[in-house]
Amino acid sequence: MDMLKGMNAALQYIEENLSDNIDLKEVAKVACCSEYHFKRLFSLLSGITLTEYIRRRRLTSAAYELKDSSVKVIDVALKYGYQSPDAFTRAFQNYHGVTPSTARHTEQSVKAYPRMTFQLTIQGGTEMKYRIVKKEAFKVVGVKYEVEMVNGLLTPDYEQMMSAISDEKMKELQFNSTREPRGVIHVTANYSENTEGKATFDQFIGAATNQTPSDHDSTLEVPALTWGVFEVEGNWEEVENHWQRIYSEWLPSSSYELANGPEILASEDEKSEIWISIKEK
Repeated sequence: MDMLKGMNAALQYIEENLSDNIDLKEVAKVACCSEYHFKRLFSLLSGITLTEYIRRRRLTSAAYELKDSSVKVIDVALKYGYQSPDAFTRAFQNYHGVTPSTARHTEQSVKAYPRMTFQLTIQGGTEMKYRIVKKEAFKVVGVKYEVEMVNGLLTPDYEQMMSAISDEKMKELQFNSTREPRGVIHVTANYSENTEGKATFDQFIGAATNQTPSDHDSTLEVPALTWGVFEVEGNWEEVENHWQRIYSEWLPSSSYELANGPEILASEDEKSEIWISIKEK
């Protein structure tokens, strides 16, 4: 619950500073957690990046203010961090579908993106089976994709990534699995956001191994970390549901926060393990 209080305090801080320069390190400080933890958790729970949320809230507030005929477009642009009327007009039109001048008309509709709050919802006492693992450094060898996420949509998406890997390559990756987590694993690493609300990360489909990689493989060096390892039984829908519960239920009530490290899904048959890198708060 303390984590939820911190995240909502951070959202309040953002709301009070929409017309100022918002330092994301300060936002995370208000939430009493690391910048990486806050940005990643926000993205996982809300489906959009933190910077995109701030952009939408600013453009929503700008549209409200433009309904006042005495307010100048250039003043609104500068207030919400745009250095020129052209830059503001492009951003405004991309989001609202109309120019700032058109939005001034009383009957013209514009978009409104409401302020978020985070709440803890209890949905029945469903168990979560997990263990805490301190693991030495290891490497992941396999296929690497550079992925972009805009408004929750991935390019390329997981279906495209998987379909591009041949059956022979999948068998090779399975054979190369010599260390835990076992089997062909999906690893998300190097997550970052830019100021325009776009997130990027590297997606590896490979194996944890001590084998020498081939010339055609990519390698991810994973440092020594502490991991929360969650067991899941069921199909992909069950895995996605469990992943969401880890971030919305387990993390807020635990003594841990996300570490700046990879997230791993290891699946064999109908059993899966979700590995998240963590550190004590």
